[in-house]
Amino acid sequence: MDVPPASTPVVCDMTTAHGTAQQRLDEYRRLFARHLVGRERTGQGIRFRLRAEPGVEPWVRDLAAREKACCAFFAFDITLGGGQVLWDCAVSDDDTARAILEEYYLLPDTAPQGPDELTGRLAGKGLRFVAGPAVEG
Repeated sequence: MDVPPASTPVVCDMTTAHGTAQQRLDEYRRLFARHLVGRERTGQGIRFRLRAEPGVEPWVRDLAAREKACCAFFAFDITLGGGQVLWDCAVSDDDTARAILEEYYLLPDTAPQGPDELTGRLAGKGLRFVAGPAVEG
């Protein structure tokens, strides 16, 4: 996994994102509710384990690419193993980035709470946001 350098800004830039924060959270909620088998912390970061049902791997790859586009301090690696899609996530060597990774680990539990609460928690941990008009998609 190609983890970004510590100098990478810990910023969430949704100015070119397709959809809204609520739509993104809804997508995570659906993905985790239907396909999450488990999650664990790894030596580099965290791993989500999802059922490798038809369409799940491309969905995870697309979602990871969109996350990387708005949060450059993240690194993702998606592989298949044991009938599961393994989604490994890591961040740059930065205290704020590690705190955000912990929130990402908790996302299966917190996604249903909505974007305002999540944004508040992330901002409280030091994540800076660049907001702009989202492109509906």
